[in-house]
Amino acid sequence: MKFTKPATTYDQQIDLLIERGMQIPDRDRARHYLSHLNYYRLGAYWLPFEADHASHRFEPDTHFDDVVGLYVFDRELRLLVMDAIERLEVSIRTQWAYHLAHTHGPHAYMDEGLFKNPATYQKCLKSLKEELNRSKEVFVSHYRNHYTDPALPPTWAVVEVMSLGQLSKWVAGLRHGRDCQAIAKCYGIDETILISFLHHLTIVRNICAHHGRLWNRRFGFQLKLARRPRPLEKSLNQQQAKLLYNTLTMLEYFMNTISPGHHWRDRLIDLFEKHPIANLEAMGFPEDWQALPVWQNNH
Repeated sequence: MKFTKPATTYDQQIDLLIERGMQIPDRDRARHYLSHLNYYRLGAYWLPFEADHASHRFEPDTHFDDVVGLYVFDRELRLLVMDAIERLEVSIRTQWAYHLAHTHGPHAYMDEGLFKNPATYQKCLKSLKEELNRSKEVFVSHYRNHYTDPALPPTWAVVEVMSLGQLSKWVAGLRHGRDCQAIAKCYGIDETILISFLHHLTIVRNICAHHGRLWNRRFGFQLKLARRPRPLEKSLNQQQAKLLYNTLTMLEYFMNTISPGHHWRDRLIDLFEKHPIANLEAMGFPEDWQALPVWQNNH
């Protein structure tokens, strides 16, 4: 089938939404938002308000402002999630570099024998070298100007140019379980959970970095969940493992190790209260989630 749909003007877009049953009392306001938020982007946020997706008819009393409110909620949620991911990424960088350097030497990452798969290791090392070549960081140029052997900076320096995706592969690539477990022990979890969560976070971070919809997304990669009767496992939703709730629960759990006394949980709850239009069930939140151990102030 050949694509024949023409581009539509902002006013045509407004007319189409009204025709489908959306309440838009202020056309100028709607035109303003549509001129800065792509119609196609906003479509992901009015989808939950549709009574029938085939005809795109909206539920009665669906208001344009509700759609915008849901979009604003998702944007603020992404920023909050990115804040937690940043802190966790920096923490794991620190733990990975500290353990390797103290256990296997300052340039431990250059020892192929410490990693499982030679081919994967070479790809990781190649990507790391490319990052170092592109880097304008002072510490990189300082090393090049003062040292020639080895040619690359020590572990605690190179880790600072790794992306989250690269870091995830370096952690997952460790050959010996004791090395990965030494890192995971800092957070009170098993290494398999840490590796799975790091991989999951690379997906979440990419969604946030590219301003994608987060609030009711169903992730293709299922986060590995332990079933032990510990506070973390008791707080996870085993039946809705592909929804955002488990991601947020894991982040809150990590935040309490990395930044005790933080207010991330309170900021998240404030966000939910500020935007009641956001359906928590669509994110996998159980009804009693605030009573679960990880979400308790004293956990």
